[in-house]
Amino acid sequence: LNSPPPFHPPVKEMPFFDQYDRSDYEEQQEALETAMEEIQRDVDALQLENQLFERYLSRNTTGMPTTDHDDKKKRRRNKVPTTLTIEQKLDIVTTELEEVTKDRTESKVASEKLIDTLRAVLEETDIRIAELKKDAYEFKRDIVVGAENMRTGKTMAEKVVRYMEDKLRQREAMIEKLRLKNATLKTQKQKVEAQLRQKEEMGDVLHYIDFHQLQIENKQYVQRIDERNEELLKLKLTTGSTVQALNTLKNKLQSLLTESSWLSKEIKSRTEQLNKLEEDAAAVQSELQAEARLKKKLGQQDSDQQGGGMPQILDYVKQKKDMYEMEATLRNWERKVEIAEMAAKKAKASMKRSKSAGKN
Repeated sequence: LNSPPPFHPPVKEMPFFDQYDRSDYEEQQEALETAMEEIQRDVDALQLENQLFERYLSRNTTGMPTTDHDDKKKRRRNKVPTTLTIEQKLDIVTTELEEVTKDRTESKVASEKLIDTLRAVLEETDIRIAELKKDAYEFKRDIVVGAENMRTGKTMAEKVVRYMEDKLRQREAMIEKLRLKNATLKTQKQKVEAQLRQKEEMGDVLHYIDFHQLQIENKQYVQRIDERNEELLKLKLTTGSTVQALNTLKNKLQSLLTESSWLSKEIKSRTEQLNKLEEDAAAVQSELQAEARLKKKLGQQDSDQQGGGMPQILDYVKQKKDMYEMEATLRNWERKVEIAEMAAKKAKASMKRSKSAGKN
């Protein structure tokens, strides 16, 4: 008989946290999280790379017929992993970058064309709105208000018909004008198309690189034009300030010339007054001398009369009267002399001020 196997009591497993320390577990967890983040970044980069390669393959294999042999080769290729070299990846990325740049340029051109079209539509809409407002205003002015009969309060049909006929004539004239303009534009378009065909026949067609070069040169010229416009604006501002200063100086010069003319006239007038006052003073001086001689003569007569006897009463009254008159005349002449001297002083002072102002 076989003996029964020996009995082994079950071994009780130790807890996880008893085997490892908690700090070691946290460090391992942080390391795993960091590794997961790096793996996720690598996965995202690989997904982007795969999308780029898929776009490249879809663009290069579009329109190519597939056969059973190609399907077999493709399945065989799928089974065997392949790796692209750095040069191949660089070629693929360069090609895709050129395609993206080309698509972006085409999208930009299409967007600019659409923007120009929308801008033209907006301008046409604004012009049409302005024309409609003008027509509404003219209709209200000429028909609603102007064609109303003041007696009956109704609109006169003759004015309405005349208004409509005028509007129709204006529309016909506008249509004829636009037709002529359209014919001119068609002629210009035909000329441009003929020139373009001629260039194509001569092989002088602009390629994408040439067009891009022309765009760069156009931007450079536009930048130069903006710089010249800024310089022109600065020169205009400088010229404006210079003209303003010149006008100020001209106004000041005109005021000084006016003041100088007035001072010249004033000096001439004061000189004439001074000469006249000097003549009056000389006349007064001569009269004073005559009066003094007359007074002296009268004094001698008085002395002679006193020596010959008593004077007569009538002579005394007459002499007294003459004396009063002479004293009054003397006072008047003295007042005139004072006035003349004051006027002469003022004239001399004004002449001095005029000369000093002229020197300044």
